[in-house]
Amino acid sequence: MSTTSLDRIDIKILNELQQNASLTNVELASRVNLSPSPCLARVRTLEKLGVIDRRIALLDPAVLGIGITAFIQIKLEKQVQTSLESFTRSIDRLAQVMECYLMTGESDYMLRVMAADIEDLEDLIVNKLSRIPGVSSIRSNLALKRISYKTVLPIDTNRPVIVKACAPPSHPLERSPRPRYDAAGPLLSDAPIGLDTNCPSYSVERL
Repeated sequence: MSTTSLDRIDIKILNELQQNASLTNVELASRVNLSPSPCLARVRTLEKLGVIDRRIALLDPAVLGIGITAFIQIKLEKQVQTSLESFTRSIDRLAQVMECYLMTGESDYMLRVMAADIEDLEDLIVNKLSRIPGVSSIRSNLALKRISYKTVLPIDTNRPVIVKACAPPSHPLERSPRPRYDAAGPLLSDAPIGLDTNCPSYSVERL
């Protein structure tokens, strides 16, 4: 495994791009006090190292009518490799699932999902999540209001950063293309929720 050290200019470039990925190379070079050519070379190096994964547009979910944010805890019947891989493939096909984490503790997975409304969330849980093989329980919490949301990673120009270059997995899971909305939704309504599921255990709570 090889390592590469990022200097202050590299970190400045990353911080500027995290704030605004649409900056032209000339604009970026001006902000980090470089000429355009070496600035572009640094950006390309950061991309090759995998430090810059991709550049995306952050959309406003409220404008698009995506008003529900929920955090869903899922427990599997058995936490064996085949079940974990099957669950991962199934989750990655669901456009409403914004983030998925394998967890310690009582639940096996934590999901952050976004839906247009309560009916859309109900469909996700009842007709999709509960039908994934091996799922034994689902517990959901609805977010009432977004208090803080960040996409900028906390990298400090005063601290050294070492990048570890790792080889990609030999058999990566195939990911189906789907739209991503990287923001949380607005204040929820007080609409009642009544859901039925085939899972042995299911509940919905408001945070």
